Amino acid sequence: MEATFISQIKIPKNPNRRFSRPPVDFPRFIRASSSASQERKSYRGPKPSKNLVADFVSRNDDSVRSLPIYVGGASLLAVLFNRAVSGIAPVADASSSQSRADLLALGLAVTNLLTGLVWLSIRPKTITPVEPEGVDCKVLESNLPASILSELLWAWESLKVATCCKSLVIVYNGICLIQIGMAAESPEDKKAVIVNTDKMMNGSVYRGVMKSKAQSYLANLSLYPGRSELPFLPPNTQAVILQPLGDKGVAVIGGNTIRGFTSSDQAWISSIGEKLDATLGRCFID
Repeated sequence: MEATFISQIKIPKNPNRRFSRPPVDFPRFIRASSSASQERKSYRGPKPSKNLVADFVSRNDDSVRSLPIYVGGASLLAVLFNRAVSGIAPVADASSSQSRADLLALGLAVTNLLTGLVWLSIRPKTITPVEPEGVDCKVLESNLPASILSELLWAWESLKVATCCKSLVIVYNGICLIQIGMAAESPEDKKAVIVNTDKMMNGSVYRGVMKSKAQSYLANLSLYPGRSELPFLPPNTQAVILQPLGDKGVAVIGGNTIRGFTSSDQAWISSIGEKLDATLGRCFID
């Protein structure tokens, strides 16, 4: 009964009726705020400090090195001119205060001159990488498993990208497992000089590394007499690291820059040597 009564009630339509609150007009497009650019423009933080003296010296190195010569020369001329016009006898008199002051000024002027000459004669040598003189070489031991070969190639790619390494030779258990990178050129056939493992293992450099079981870093290879024991490297190889691989082998890493391997590079190469020793030790079991 009540349901029928409710259904019969009709609400009259009023076309002039308005909502008490107008609908919200949402924008169709939202513009991204440029807060990042505003923050960049409004940043007022501390700026990196500049050493004006150091910047000036680096830009005018030659003039700064010659400055003591100019100061010493001008001081020397000023002392001589003052001595000439002061009316004092040219012979130094120990009892005269003027003579003692002139002698002290002359000593300082000569010291400035000598300092300038030393600064001009001693200059830091610029160390630049060199282009290895030789041929590209890639010799791999054919009887190695694919996993070992991939490990050796990974070590080469890592060293080549991260350091100044241009040549890599790994001798393990009396076998040259890999010779890759730049190698010396043979004068007979113009090909790469292959590693002679017997000759290398009998050399003093190899035996010294295996005896100490520590990394040997030849920062300037041209100064070491053991250079002749590594004839397979390019003749202008600048630096060499000999990394022992346990007690069965060694890795020879040649670089193209004098002192190009940093301390962090040496520590990283030691870690790579330990990894290669663990991998190769599972393959070469006595």
